[in-house]
Amino acid sequence: MSLLDHPILERDPSVDTSIDIEAVETVAVMAEFDDITHAADACLKMRANGYKRFDLHTPFPVHGIEKYVGIRPTVLPWIVLCCGLTGLTTAAIMTHYTMGGYFPWLGQFSGYQYLISGKPLFSTAAFIPVMFELTILFSAFGAVFGMLLLNGLPMHYNPLLRSNRFRRVTDDRFFLVVETSDEQYDEVKTIQLLRETHPLSLERVED
Repeated sequence: MSLLDHPILERDPSVDTSIDIEAVETVAVMAEFDDITHAADACLKMRANGYKRFDLHTPFPVHGIEKYVGIRPTVLPWIVLCCGLTGLTTAAIMTHYTMGGYFPWLGQFSGYQYLISGKPLFSTAAFIPVMFELTILFSAFGAVFGMLLLNGLPMHYNPLLRSNRFRRVTDDRFFLVVETSDEQYDEVKTIQLLRETHPLSLERVED
């Protein structure tokens, strides 16, 4: 099968003519599909050939697609757990120090023992609301900022947005994007593999 066979590999940066920008580097190769079955099979083919830096863009969530793309389980739950334990520990130390502890050698920061109705100074049960709230607060911060960090957000620009054809990803098209930074990437070999998956079109993504 010749590389000149259809579908033709297109160059379509799709930049507004009023903007003086010239694409100078190919950053990925994009294959277009009209159904999830062919797109998923293409993902398996790329994985079988050792490719790791590729992604599948779909117009709707596809449950179970991670096993085709090779997405590993996220570490976000562990980040949230560590943040929650940090919040719990912080609250426990803060409440016991400010309400029950007294350390003369700290001077004005020695603490203030707050005795109420003869109850124990180190009454953990009384401090549970504070410990609970800080655990939730730190966990929430870990979930939000951990998600942003792991997803590389905020992302203000992506070369894919320069393609007119890629706009259909929010409608009825599936796009397999193979990055040129992949260790297995070779322009001739990669394009040949993508053509063997019978895409509707192939396009260079340039930046």
